Amino acid sequence: MTPSRIALVVALLVVVTVPLWVPGDYYVSVCSQILIYAIFALSVDVLLGYGGLVSLGHAGLFGLASYTVAVCLGAGFGHVAAIAVALVVTLAGTAVFAALSLRTTGIGFIMITLALGQIMWGLAYRWVSLTNGDNGLSVAHRPMPFGIELDTPSHFYYATVVIFLLMVIATWIFVYSPFGASLKGTRDQPRRMTALGYHVWLIRFYACLFSGLLAAVAGILFVYYTEFISPPTVSLTSSAEPVLMVISGGSGTLLGPIVGAALIEIVKNVASAYITRWNMMLGAIFVAIVIFMPEGLVPGTIQLLRRIVRARGREPAPAAAGQPTAEKPSP
Repeated sequence: MTPSRIALVVALLVVVTVPLWVPGDYYVSVCSQILIYAIFALSVDVLLGYGGLVSLGHAGLFGLASYTVAVCLGAGFGHVAAIAVALVVTLAGTAVFAALSLRTTGIGFIMITLALGQIMWGLAYRWVSLTNGDNGLSVAHRPMPFGIELDTPSHFYYATVVIFLLMVIATWIFVYSPFGASLKGTRDQPRRMTALGYHVWLIRFYACLFSGLLAAVAGILFVYYTEFISPPTVSLTSSAEPVLMVISGGSGTLLGPIVGAALIEIVKNVASAYITRWNMMLGAIFVAIVIFMPEGLVPGTIQLLRRIVRARGREPAPAAAGQPTAEKPSP
């Protein structure tokens, strides 16, 4: 079995058994939050790592799904209907998002996504009749899939694990499909892809739709996790966090965004209880990653392990006991 498959099996066992060895309901809830933000980071990585497009407005799509669920539940919809409407509305919003932002690439794409995200943040604040402004919207109760109550942290965690694994599998199929290969081609050689007959804009548009779908799933899980949604959820900081997760963990990988999400959420929710200036510590961690592992934690760790294995392979084998060693001839 290859090291990557061994790491995958170990990671899967750790994720599935979290409620068995993590102490206390609070830390189980933190693990649920890590998985939710891992899905959110994967949505950003689809564009950043595989498409070469940096989005600073993804929190707008994340919040759009959360607000849609809260508004639909407040209007009397059932959970299934609210979730379905949230997915449709977010995909429609993503289509508009992509049509406007894909008019350019590079810095232009970043600025347009930033502006769209700020528009969503402004609407969340100002459209008081729909979003309740600063006071936000509350969700009265969580769904009960197959009659299982999700009010306990362990039950909600396992429901999140199932959706998380489905999203990871879907992302794996997406990025390793022929379409995923064409998306990487638009990242590396867009002019050559155009010359070969590929519709670069349409490929990026479909990638945005898939990215928006992942962000919508993360937003739906988030509003059920917190049972509350407010304007700070769609702020610029909320858009920058998944970008940092992807960069710190390793863009263009499936495991990188997950590791990055775990790093940031653990520092925010666990280390912050013991360290007053946890923001400074998090900044120092980012600086260290950029200096020592510029490609991210996951690719950097893999390269480090390969160097160790190669260094050990070049070491001379020790002489057997009692076996004479060759001596240099005297001049």
